[in-house]
Amino acid sequence: MKNSGICPKCGSGDILKVLSYTNRFGGGDVILTDNTLPVSLCGVRVPRYVCCACGYSEEWIDPKNLLKLKKQYGRP
Repeated sequence: MKNSGICPKCGSGDILKVLSYTNRFGGGDVILTDNTLPVSLCGVRVPRYVCCACGYSEEWIDPKNLLKLKKQYGRP
């Protein structure tokens, strides 16, 4: 949906990008990359793409943040 603008489940083009957020307690739509810093400094944001026709959603990580995640979590 991110690239095509079309829902893969129902074919609708009514897609929303829902931006990620962090709240004052450290929660939100982020993946932490360091537990010693504030979330705003060490979190990778995870926006969602939502189909307004059927409710299907996808989450995508910005490619520039993938190296940060690899460094923190390694490979299984």
